[in-house]
Amino acid sequence: MNNQPSATKFWAWFNPLGRQTGGLAFILNRITAIGLTLYLFLHLLVLNQLAQGPGAYDGFLKLTESPVVKLGELAVVAAAILHGLNGIRIILTSFGIGVSVQKQLFYGFMALSLVAILFFAARMYLG
Repeated sequence: MNNQPSATKFWAWFNPLGRQTGGLAFILNRITAIGLTLYLFLHLLVLNQLAQGPGAYDGFLKLTESPVVKLGELAVVAAAILHGLNGIRIILTSFGIGVSVQKQLFYGFMALSLVAILFFAARMYLG
């Protein structure tokens, strides 16, 4: 068996085709974890702007009014909600709670995530 890293094996890690619900949940957790980690580094860069003084930070604040930046903020909120609720499902099943209804838990938490994301989107874009 060839156990060497390759691009094909890497992308297979994220491939949803032919996976059951648990596999899809795991892929979702991977993607949101990577996104949130990248956001952490971006957030540190923004904090660096604050350290450079009010002028630099004021310029950044003007940038945050851009629709593209607002969409990015919504993506971060969505990733945090999805990752968090999926993580709660994993914790519950790790402790033997709801193991027989994992699929229903996943879909329930994803429905709850959708409601929360839509709520944040409405607050963010409509006032």
